[in-house]
Amino acid sequence: MSHYKFVSKKLIDKGWSEDKKYCAIDEQGNKFLLRISPIEQYDRKRSEYDHMCQVAALGVPMCKPLEFGTSEEGVYSIQTWIDGVDAEEILQSFEGDVQYAYGFEAGQILKQIHKIPAPKGMEDWESYFNRKASYKIKMYEKCTIKYESGDAFIDYINNTHRHLLKGRPRTYQHGDYHIGNMMIGNDKQLYIIDFNRNDFGDPWEEFNRIVWCAPNTPLFATGMVNGYFDCVVPAEFWRCLHFISAVILCRLCRGQFLLARNKFK
Repeated sequence: MSHYKFVSKKLIDKGWSEDKKYCAIDEQGNKFLLRISPIEQYDRKRSEYDHMCQVAALGVPMCKPLEFGTSEEGVYSIQTWIDGVDAEEILQSFEGDVQYAYGFEAGQILKQIHKIPAPKGMEDWESYFNRKASYKIKMYEKCTIKYESGDAFIDYINNTHRHLLKGRPRTYQHGDYHIGNMMIGNDKQLYIIDFNRNDFGDPWEEFNRIVWCAPNTPLFATGMVNGYFDCVVPAEFWRCLHFISAVILCRLCRGQFLLARNKFK
């Protein structure tokens, strides 16, 4: 039974999450974010909520977790409400220096999130991601549909870049860190939302979603990288990100192999 008593709730029909999201209002007129998931997802949602509590404890601007439990509707979490607008909708209307500043802040926030280590005993990143890469290559080789110069792409993965995974850390990840999961509050603060794809992996892998920012807000994307690295971006970062992206770009389940050889030289 929730400690919060809501007198009304309005469905939020946004995002790709399967969760049902509501703006819930209590008797005093206070707004909250209410998320409801199927009861079968209890363990995953419990873990998601617990890790959100860890993130909030770092001072990350976000919908702060307030309560977790179950009801007749399923698994629920109650979080603080953010009054503001989606960053994706408004950012392009700002001057370039403001876009860059918000990106820089996003990078600094992400660095904070990555302070949470992976659980003890979790498989190291090098072993995990090498196995993932090998599996995708194996599935491509079995696929009857081949991409022109696909072997060159495989050579890129196999022969020259797997060593980049050696010694890479594995930390907590937001899991879908891009402008579509950020808000700018009425207080002008940048907020991070939707932690439902959280995971543990190489912190630099988190930047594979930067493609959602770069086309329309390149200054935001630039600021994000500079903010994360305090304006000293190691060359190794780009090489690692290229390799990780090369593996992720394979859409083998659909019989497609997307070649990005020129991009990943």
